[in-house]
Amino acid sequence: MSAVPPFSEGQIEALAQLLGECGTGSDISRFFIRKGLVDNSGESTKWKRLYWVFLECQKQHQCANLIVDFIQSFLTPARFVGRNDEFEANRQHLNTILSFSGLEYGKDGKFRQCKIAKTLDEAEKRARTIRAKFQGRQIHSEVLKYCRPELLQDNYFHAVFEASKGLAQRIRDLSGVQTDGAALIDKVFSIEKPILAINSLRTETERSEHKGFALLLKGCFAAVRNPLAHEPKILWQGEDDAADYLSLISLLHRKLDESTVTELKGD
Repeated sequence: MSAVPPFSEGQIEALAQLLGECGTGSDISRFFIRKGLVDNSGESTKWKRLYWVFLECQKQHQCANLIVDFIQSFLTPARFVGRNDEFEANRQHLNTILSFSGLEYGKDGKFRQCKIAKTLDEAEKRARTIRAKFQGRQIHSEVLKYCRPELLQDNYFHAVFEASKGLAQRIRDLSGVQTDGAALIDKVFSIEKPILAINSLRTETERSEHKGFALLLKGCFAAVRNPLAHEPKILWQGEDDAADYLSLISLLHRKLDESTVTELKGD
């Protein structure tokens, strides 16, 4: 990473307080040693030790690179295995602080440049992640299967695109039909000769539900996948809608979980 301009004293204090809550005093001492940082603060409070060391380090080197390097090691995702919500909360808080310096810490544990925030409102808005928008929602494993790398990079445009393609691929895998789009749905979810059925199709209500599900699938491809395939990413304003799109795709996958493969598969 190129030279990182020094952080303000307020940023260093905020960073020290955040990191002080992310480990024990022994953890902090261990990472100081690992990164070659000397603690002559004489302090016993965790955040005050971090604050003093960070200030001295920055004063000595006239940049914030060693502070960034310490953060990257101390908040590495590997230290939060089984505590993903805690990692995400810390990452959001960290990004609010760092946004005033044009830095962002990704879910993959790497720093990236971003537009410098000028107000606290702007910084906090930027720090919101799609995981926060997923609060209370259960995202299907098949969604994550196809777009996990994109979500780790906060690349919501391609996350939604890949998830919608993954939905079509799952239908092909379940049915044996290798077409795409509306033709795939019409063939697989035909009322007369369905290859996949989401219910017994014995009553008018069940047949209506089956037809409605097929229409939802077509609508998903028409409203989500097709526009994203033809629209330049730079023009896409879909971050705020990404959680809803992925929730819709999750719902469709859950209905596929309940579907039955008929004897017409592969015909």
